[in-house]
Amino acid sequence: MNSTKLIRIACAGTFVGGLAGIIASSAAGNNEGFVLTFGIITAIAAVVLIVVSAVTNRERIDVFEDAIAEKLEAQIDDLVAGGADEAKLRALIRDALRAGSKS
Repeated sequence: MNSTKLIRIACAGTFVGGLAGIIASSAAGNNEGFVLTFGIITAIAAVVLIVVSAVTNRERIDVFEDAIAEKLEAQIDDLVAGGADEAKLRALIRDALRAGSKS
């Protein structure tokens, strides 16, 4: 199990424990200190989960994919203008993308 998954599980456990602590300390009487403590711990766990998710996200943003596609299209246009067969060129690129996605 990787460390990201362990952190997410720990945060989920902290959420459950924090909510139980908030409920128990509220039911036990007028203990604002305990309620605030459990609330702050739960809030910190939420911030940790957000930060870990943001930092470890490996998916590319669509803007970058669009920029790469535009650059590739410009290169195709240059090669076609130079005399290359567009259908064969696009077939070659499609095959290269399929080969790259398998590895």
